Amino acid sequence: MKVAYWPGCVSRGFTPELHGSMAKIAPLLDIELIELDRGSCCGAGVIAEHSQELADTLNARTFALAQQTDGHMMMNICSTCQGAQTECQERLDANAEYRAIVNETLSEDGLTYEKGITNKNLLWLLVEDFGLDELRSRVKRPLTNLRVGPFYGCYIVRPEDRLGIDHVKPRDTYLSLLIEALGGTVIEYAGMHKCCGFPIVTMNKEASLKQAGRHLGDAKDADADCVVTPCPLCHLNLDLQQPGAEKITGRVLDMPVLHLPQLVGLALGLSPKDLGLGRHVVKPTSVIDWSSSVVAGVGAGDRGW
Repeated sequence: MKVAYWPGCVSRGFTPELHGSMAKIAPLLDIELIELDRGSCCGAGVIAEHSQELADTLNARTFALAQQTDGHMMMNICSTCQGAQTECQERLDANAEYRAIVNETLSEDGLTYEKGITNKNLLWLLVEDFGLDELRSRVKRPLTNLRVGPFYGCYIVRPEDRLGIDHVKPRDTYLSLLIEALGGTVIEYAGMHKCCGFPIVTMNKEASLKQAGRHLGDAKDADADCVVTPCPLCHLNLDLQQPGAEKITGRVLDMPVLHLPQLVGLALGLSPKDLGLGRHVVKPTSVIDWSSSVVAGVGAGDRGW
C-alpha cells in the first residue's frame, strides 16, 4: 500500500520518536510512505481562530501536494491534524466558490486542491484498509498480559458526524480492537475519550495538568501497565508534563505513555531502542519486560536498550 504521508510538525519536532517509529514499522507492514516534506502545519485550530481562510489554505496546500503523488490516500499520525484537517476539508468541499478563492492563492505555487481526498490517521488505516486479521498475522512478539489503556484524545472522536464515526465505522473503539489484535489486554477507564488538557496548557497550566493527572490516575487505578495514544500533543501532556501532573494531583503516577506506532512496533518485534522509547520522560522499562514477549510486571531481563 502506497500513501501520501503527512507526519505533522510535532512528530518531527517535539516527538521525533513518533516519526522515527512510523518509519520503522512501515516496511514491516508493506506500507510505502511518500512523505509530504513541504506540507504545512495544520494549525491545530489556533490559526483558524485568527484567520479561517489562512488555516484552510494551509491545509488545502497539503491536500494538493498529496494529490500530486500516486498514493492510495493521504495518511497522518496525529489526531489533532486529523481533526483540524477534516474540518477544513469539510468546508472546502462544501463550497466551490470558496474553494476557488483558496485555489487562486495556491496557484502561485502551481498547486490546486480538487474536492474529495481521503485523509486517514494511521489508526483508521490499520483497521479499515490494512485489516486487523492481517495485522494479527504479522505479530512476532505478542503483547502477552500487557494491560494497555487506550487514550484517544478529543480531536479524533468528536464531532462524530464530521469524523465519520457510526455503527459501520466505530472509530472510537479502534484502539481497543488494535490492542487486542496485538495480543494485549484492553484496560478501559473514565478518561480514555476525554481531552488531555493540552489545548489550555498555555492559558491555565494548573487546570491542564489536573486533567492529564486525572486521566493517568484513572488508568493507574484500573491497573493499566501503560497508555497508548494516536496523538503527539496528548503524548506531550501525558508524558512530558507527567512530573508536573504528579505535583498538582499529589500522587505518584509513573504511567508510561506510548505512541501508536511504538506499540505496533513492539508487537512486530522491534526493540525499544529502535522505537525511541528511551526518549520518554516515563521510561516503560520500570514495568515491562521485553525479552521474548512484551509482558508487564517483570523487573528483570534483557530489555533491549
